[in-house]
Amino acid sequence: MRALLPVLAAVLFLGAAARDAADAWIDATMLPPLAAETSVEVLDRHGTLLRAYTVEDGRWRLAASPDRVDPLYLRMLVAYEDRRFRSHPGIDALALLRAAGQALAHGRIVSGGSTLSMQTARLLEDSGTGRWAGKLRQMRVALALERRIGKDGILALYLARAPFGGNLEGIAAGSLAWFGKPPARLSPAEAALLVALPQSPETRRPDRAADAARAARDRVLARMAEAGVLKPETAALAARSPVPETRRPFPELAPHLADRARAAEPGARLHRLTLDAGLQARLETLVRDTVRPMGARLSAALIVADHQSGEILAEIGSPDYTDTARDGFVDMARAPRSPGSTLKPLIYGLAFAEGLAHPETLIEDRPTAFGTYRPSNFDGRFRGTLPVRAALQASLNIPAVALTEALGPARLLARLKRAGARPALPDGPPGLAIALGGLGLTLEDLARLYAALAEGGRPVPLHWRIGAAPVAEGAPVLPPEAAWQVGDILRGVPAPASAPQGRIAFKTGTSYGHRDAWAVGFDGRHVVR
Repeated sequence: MRALLPVLAAVLFLGAAARDAADAWIDATMLPPLAAETSVEVLDRHGTLLRAYTVEDGRWRLAASPDRVDPLYLRMLVAYEDRRFRSHPGIDALALLRAAGQALAHGRIVSGGSTLSMQTARLLEDSGTGRWAGKLRQMRVALALERRIGKDGILALYLARAPFGGNLEGIAAGSLAWFGKPPARLSPAEAALLVALPQSPETRRPDRAADAARAARDRVLARMAEAGVLKPETAALAARSPVPETRRPFPELAPHLADRARAAEPGARLHRLTLDAGLQARLETLVRDTVRPMGARLSAALIVADHQSGEILAEIGSPDYTDTARDGFVDMARAPRSPGSTLKPLIYGLAFAEGLAHPETLIEDRPTAFGTYRPSNFDGRFRGTLPVRAALQASLNIPAVALTEALGPARLLARLKRAGARPALPDGPPGLAIALGGLGLTLEDLARLYAALAEGGRPVPLHWRIGAAPVAEGAPVLPPEAAWQVGDILRGVPAPASAPQGRIAFKTGTSYGHRDAWAVGFDGRHVVR
């Protein structure tokens, strides 16, 4: 017995030395870069994806983490790929022995012994699976990953890097492309296909090899039933579901505003906007379908904002971002254009505030010369003497110019700026022509002005980025009484046949040469331009 003690001591010593050497070998592992560029994502107020951008190499690689993925998918992934994932150190010795035994028995590789940790190591280094040197390197990296970032970190890397066919990387990109939704809620059939795809992403692409994709998915479902992850009847029902035969396009809502957000913060990977994706999508369809049958050079833009909070809920810069014939890339929501008659409510509101007029004051609409300036009405007719209320509702030009002369064009401009507008003026001092649109304003400028009218004259700083709401400062655009009077007059304008009468205060306008047509209005909550 005593003779065995030196042997036992030597064995223990060698074992400890081997362990220390293995630890040192693992600790000395040079890991590949763990952080990879992810797609810039633009989300709406509810977290719905509005638009994403490919990374520099043209791949869709959206950020993903286990807490944003359906728990059923995670259970299926671990059960199918690496059922001892939570217990092994990165290498599953039992799985390797099983794979070796099956290979010897069948004369070929029947199943692999790679763990999720080893697969993640392969994805990080983009290394092959068939050579022993590559396999050894994967084992070493897997062991090092286990020590340095742990199981959850490895799982997060796999979810972000796994290939799903073509230029799709990561569970978020795969789920969006094949099912049109984020991976937070997946059906058993959807989860099974997403488990199967990374094993052979090109030969199992549903849009090119539907039969192979279905067979691979069904194998996953059968294994999940055997493992108790799914009930047999659930797996059987899922196997009857069709596989997607086309790859869905990624969302491209609010492309102009998404570009603007990205340009404003070029280093950010995630942008959260105040928009509502559902409303944005419906209005984009409405604008596109309305403009399509009209002239090839016609464009359109639209803004919907909550005038109480200042949040922009939808913004459309053109009918079709990709339509080069209409210069769809031009953001018409920010292009300065002549506002036509849409400034008349501000003119009358200022006149009410200064005591120059009242809604029932009589005013003249007759041919009038203001120096060398001789404006006329849109239809060339004159109405004579009529109440101010009727003059504004009929959008007559002579009364508006007369009131602007009494107020002074500079005062009109000053109130525009109080509302947050940035008027673009021709060379020289402002003249009376600004009353009829002789200056440049953007769609956003007019939305700010009408939001102020809707809010009793207080300036409303419209914003489109969550968490970046500016604080309203400065004097009011109009006193509350004058703003109410203007709104009451505009609500009396006959509304379109499809709109409720008397509930929307709105104004239309046409620029010089009839190049631009405007319509802007508000109700108790929203301003639409």
